[in-house]
Formats: sequence, structure tokens, C-alpha cells
Amino acid sequence: MLRLSTQMCRQGVWALSRLPSSRNALQTVTRKMTQQRAPADWTTSIRTEPKEKEKITALGWFLLLIPATTFGLGCWQVKRKIWKEQLIKDLHEQLNMAAVELPENLADLSHMEYRLVKVRGRFLHDKEMRMGPRSLIRPDGGETQGGLFSQRDAGNGYLIVTPFQLSNRDDIVLINRGWVSRKHVDPETRALAQPQTEVELTAVVRQGEARPQFTPDHKSANMYLYRDLPRMCESSGAAHVFLDAVYDPQAMSGGPIGGQTRVTLRNDHMSYLVTWFSLSAATSFLWYRQIVKRLAF
Repeated sequence: MLRLSTQMCRQGVWALSRLPSSRNALQTVTRKMTQQRAPADWTTSIRTEPKEKEKITALGWFLLLIPATTFGLGCWQVKRKIWKEQLIKDLHEQLNMAAVELPENLADLSHMEYRLVKVRGRFLHDKEMRMGPRSLIRPDGGETQGGLFSQRDAGNGYLIVTPFQLSNRDDIVLINRGWVSRKHVDPETRALAQPQTEVELTAVVRQGEARPQFTPDHKSANMYLYRDLPRMCESSGAAHVFLDAVYDPQAMSGGPIGGQTRVTLRNDHMSYLVTWFSLSAATSFLWYRQIVKRLAF
């Protein structure tokens, strides 16, 4: 019976659909049901908010010390460069100042480097020493090419350092008389330029030198590679005073040529400040890229 009822219902619906009016009514009902259906909501229940900006950690702020420190060192080198240039300028001005009398207390000369002083006395040629090899500093300030390995160069020679007995005093000081070529190193080759009487001259106050790096020991008792003031004074009996004689245009030919004072002050601060500022710029860029922008290489 149930099967019969189902079949009758299907036949009734089929019969109704065959009628034109019934077909239109069925389409109208279907259209209204479709329009009343709520649209599907495909959104999820999770809120999507903009990503919060990541904060810089304590380690990130600590790494900022690297560019900040290198920038500070660059500024410090700028100040050092200005100070060194002014110091070199002052030293050159001292070399052009009027000469003063040698002080009674020779210890005062320790604070007078590069000052011009007047001395009077006589040379003790029997205790003469040599220092070098050295290149010649010409009166115009230029230098000839010469050094330890340029044995055949005409501009290569030695400085003649001679003890000097001061007049009316028992003090003996060391005076760098000047430069001589290799062929005039021996005193016999410049006998006419070895004054035996008292002379008066102007000289520049100098201090001793520390042993330069990689410099070997002195060749002999009267041959020195650098201004080793303690050993020079010990071997000659002179006080710890070293003077460079100034250039004398009336000096005899073949004799020592004065004016061999070098203002030995290194000024490498320009290269230092460029290095520090470059490091500061590079590390600042890396810090901004890695810590702030968090960009990978």
C-alpha cells in the first residue's frame, strides 16, 4: 500500500507539472526560496589585524655602540690632526726664532727641543763619532736619495758627531756638525775642515732617540745607527746634551754640511680618521638593515 501511495504522489506531481499554470507557480516558488536564502559567509572567526611593528631588543641597542664608538674615534682623530698640525707648525717657527744663550743649567734644555742656542768652545776631534748612513738634507729642505742599502749612491753618507768643550765651563756637549759623503768620512780627507781653535756656532737642541724597530746594534764604538744619547755620552764623557749645527754657507768644502735637523713628527691622523668614519658608516648601515629593517643578505 505504501508503495502504491508513493507512486500516486509522483504521478500527481508529474501531472501538475504538465499543466502550464502549475509549472509557472512552481518556478515562482522556487525563485522566491532562492532569493530569500542568506548569502554564504566564508569569513573565519579569527580576527585579521595589521602586524604589530617588531621592537628593537636590548641586544640590538647594544650593537648600536659599534657605529657610535667608531664615529667618536673619528671625531677624536680630527682633533688630534688639528693638534699635530699646529705642533709641527710651532716647531718650524721655533727653528726660525732668534737663537738664545745656552742656559747655565743644562737640564733646562730638556724642555727646549728644537730651540736655537748659541754655544762657544772647541771641538774634541779625537773623540769624533759617526751616525748613519744618512741622506743629505739640502739647504732648500729637499733630501738626496740614500740609505742603509744604497752604498754607491752619491747622496749617501754619515753625520759627524763631535764632543764640544764649552768655553769658561767644564761642561762637554755633543754637536752634530753635519753630513759628509762616504769619501769624506775619515778625518784625514777633510783636515782643513777640522778647526782646532775656539769657534762660536748656532745649533738646534735635540733629544735622544729610542732604538727603532728592527734596527741592529751599533757597528762599533764610534759608529752609531741612531741617536743613542746614553752610549754616546758614556763613550765621550759628555753631558746628556745633543745639538744639531745649523747650515753655514761659508763652511769649507769637504767638511760637514750643517742643517741636518729633521722634524720627526708623524702625522697619520688623516688616514686614521678616514678609517674610523668609514667603519662607522658601514656598521651603521648594517645595523639599520639587520636590526631595524630585519632584511636578510
